[in-house]
Amino acid sequence: MNPLTRTISAPRGSVIEEWQPEQPEFWRADGQPIARRNLWISIYCLLLAFCVWMLFSAVAVNLNKVGFHFTTDQLFLLTALPAASGAILRVPYSFMVPLMGGRRWTAISTLFMVIPCLWLGVAVQDPHTPFGVFVTISLLCGFAGANFASSMANISFFFPKAMQGSALGLNGGMGNLGVSVMQLVAPLAISWSMFSFFGGSGQLQADGSRLWLENAAWVWVPLLLIATLAAWFGMNDLATARASLGRQLLVLKRGHMWILSLLYLATFGSFIGFSAGFAMLAKTQFPAMQILHYAFFGPFVGALARSAGGALSDRLGGIRVTLGNFILMAVFVALLFLTLPSQGQGGSFVGFLGVFLLLFLTAGLGSGSTFQMITVILRRLAVSRVLAQGGSGEEAQREAATESAAALGFISAIGAAGGFFIPQAFGMSLALTGSPAGAMKLFLVFYVVCVLITWFVYGRNINHGLATKKPRP
Repeated sequence: MNPLTRTISAPRGSVIEEWQPEQPEFWRADGQPIARRNLWISIYCLLLAFCVWMLFSAVAVNLNKVGFHFTTDQLFLLTALPAASGAILRVPYSFMVPLMGGRRWTAISTLFMVIPCLWLGVAVQDPHTPFGVFVTISLLCGFAGANFASSMANISFFFPKAMQGSALGLNGGMGNLGVSVMQLVAPLAISWSMFSFFGGSGQLQADGSRLWLENAAWVWVPLLLIATLAAWFGMNDLATARASLGRQLLVLKRGHMWILSLLYLATFGSFIGFSAGFAMLAKTQFPAMQILHYAFFGPFVGALARSAGGALSDRLGGIRVTLGNFILMAVFVALLFLTLPSQGQGGSFVGFLGVFLLLFLTAGLGSGSTFQMITVILRRLAVSRVLAQGGSGEEAQREAATESAAALGFISAIGAAGGFFIPQAFGMSLALTGSPAGAMKLFLVFYVVCVLITWFVYGRNINHGLATKKPRP
């Protein structure tokens, strides 16, 4: 057994000193099983992070049923604030893996999510809880959303570039699945007293029935504790992934990072924004419908599509997939106008839900394809730059991995901002005009702009150095 194999195989729960995923022999013998183990634990932790991040999308629609008297604008704000804090926190979170190690940071950041869950479960039981308390808890839920940046950066170090799209697509896609898992589990959890021993007494509704709204938050606590232990004892820190803050900040000078950020805002930002705002929006347009019975379908479709988007981009090229996807997003948001009621009359809930499912599908596919573009384009540009400066191939690969991981964090932070702006846009449009059509017009223009950017910046050069189709390993 060579020294490299011994170094990697022995300390399974701690630091791996050498990591060479681009070397076929190492990858087949030792790298692949370790990378897969870290990936699956990461997926479990990230799925729970998305559950916590989007908690208020399920809780907000029920607050007034249990004795609170918040306005529609206030409820939309509670669904949007986790995305705002999550977007901001993704920037520092993106630095944490190279500074602290993926295993340590995943365990610490997962454990922290217990705090807003416990607090929210207590707050919803008292109808006199001030709105400001819910604002604070909502902002703390944003810490869960920030986990995406560190999780994706961490997994990017484990896999060879030929498998980046598939690995990151699985991590992000299955993680995104947490939104639909939460929106499926929460309505079931609040219907019965599962935590009465912990103080959950339920809230009396106007019709005399009880709603155990605290369960929507408390149900995740034991799962988060299990995830923390799994990360601490089952994941690895890569010594080769360590990098100083200054070295990571160099990525801010790369023009392509900012262009790709805009494209990711249009895809993942749409996914997370629609996930946060769909239930409240549907309730305002079709108040007779039991929205939470359907809300989980959209995020479920989008999350599965993200994994497919990464794999499809590895085969066909991320640029091609992203370009076609933006065209479809523009078409679908235009179709959405045909489903809306006018002055409270008409409209089609079936059509509304169906078109939104298509939007979730394309937002998920685009999230996977744009993330694949990010890793491939930035890695290739970094390798070319280092080699042109006289660096070795090994130095070029190391620099490319560091820069692309740092860029993933920044870009994911910008993408997460969609989770704030989309619910707020819907809320403002409803407040000003009584209809969400104004916000939808902005989305349509934005998607058309993204079609043009994708084509003129990347599409025309698809066969001249920036293509993102990669050879099969």
